[in-house]
Amino acid sequence: MKNLIKTSITLLVLTASLTGCMDRTVERITYTANVPVYMAFSDFRTSFQKGEPVEINQPGKIYFKDGYLFVNEYGKGIHVIDNSDPANPEKIAFYEIVGNVDMAVKGNILYADSYIDLVAIDITDINDPKEVGRLLNIFPEVVPEGDRWYPYAMVDKKKGVIVDWEVRTVTEELEPGSNWGGHIYRGEFAFLASFDGAKQWSSGAGTGGSMARFMLNDDYLYLIAHPWMLKTIDAEKADKMSVIDSVNVPRTMETLFKLEDKLFVGTTTGMLIYDISNATRPRQISSYDHITACDPVVVDGQYAYVTLRTGTMCTNGQNLLEVIDISSITNPYLVKSYPMFNPHGLGVDGNLLFICDGKAGLKIYDKSDPLAIISNKVAHYPDFDTFDVIPMDGILMLVGKDGIYQYDYSDPLNIVQISHLVIVEAGK
Repeated sequence: MKNLIKTSITLLVLTASLTGCMDRTVERITYTANVPVYMAFSDFRTSFQKGEPVEINQPGKIYFKDGYLFVNEYGKGIHVIDNSDPANPEKIAFYEIVGNVDMAVKGNILYADSYIDLVAIDITDINDPKEVGRLLNIFPEVVPEGDRWYPYAMVDKKKGVIVDWEVRTVTEELEPGSNWGGHIYRGEFAFLASFDGAKQWSSGAGTGGSMARFMLNDDYLYLIAHPWMLKTIDAEKADKMSVIDSVNVPRTMETLFKLEDKLFVGTTTGMLIYDISNATRPRQISSYDHITACDPVVVDGQYAYVTLRTGTMCTNGQNLLEVIDISSITNPYLVKSYPMFNPHGLGVDGNLLFICDGKAGLKIYDKSDPLAIISNKVAHYPDFDTFDVIPMDGILMLVGKDGIYQYDYSDPLNIVQISHLVIVEAGK
């Protein structure tokens, strides 16, 4: 009943008017809708700034580079955490980037989305970051999510960047058969202990979680510009970024994972594999299909691991871990599926497979036998809500609903939690 009340419309009056020698019938309709809140383009494109450390309220994507852990604050910016001592992580700054969800770091340049734009930030001095480049309108359809029960109305992107929505009563005059309350694609609205200034950043790229939509390849950045468009950005010079290739993908893309000269794309209907030996022109070489589901993917050489889950817009009815043999890269095939609770992000390191199984917590398996993974559970940390992980050199970095957790898995027979940065709910 609530849904019917919220989405109902009332036809107030039907009028007819004469234009020249033609009759034109107009319907006047009144309904409740999400109405845009705009930020002027001039304000939006000068809004980046570095602030003091703040509480983590709604964490999203995570990224690790040269001892620093970067944690997205959903739609607001990036927490910078000194992780030189994983047992004692320290928040040292907050980068205010409105509309931010994703990030990647190469050398001393941090790439981050900011609603419709891609921003390049020089972090040579982590305490004095500088915006050095901006690619305009690279994500033209990205907007924050409004109230899911209402349609969207009165959208005029010429007025500025949509940064929020207000639920209001709207009256429109439309010709019969016209669309009203049109739907808009919803965006995803995801260290040195005594450091005192500029540092020497390594030249390569950092490491993101399995939910990443950005992926670096030498001087090029691949990104999901919208669910059906994969773009290649020339990022050799941060102040002169440019789009050099766009690939239309006949599926809904969600995540990117790179292994050597292959790019693995997680979509709602399967996994796509691209050859990126020519970094400027990704070329699809094969695909693997599954039931409709939201799925991240990670790869370790011979096998790809995909999680499928319920409770998403992808309308999937199963919670699974799928193991896919990619030894023949042009002909990937399913080895085995395993039931899960509600799996999200995942990671691999050596023989270990780490799975964020939603509210069932963190599960760690020995994956050396792909036909018996479920029987080879190494550890299970239950009863907390998990989202994504980065395993690296014996340290697992995990983002969940309750905070940022880290585990020492250098001894797989004695995996221990070593730190927890607590999330503070907004308003508390």
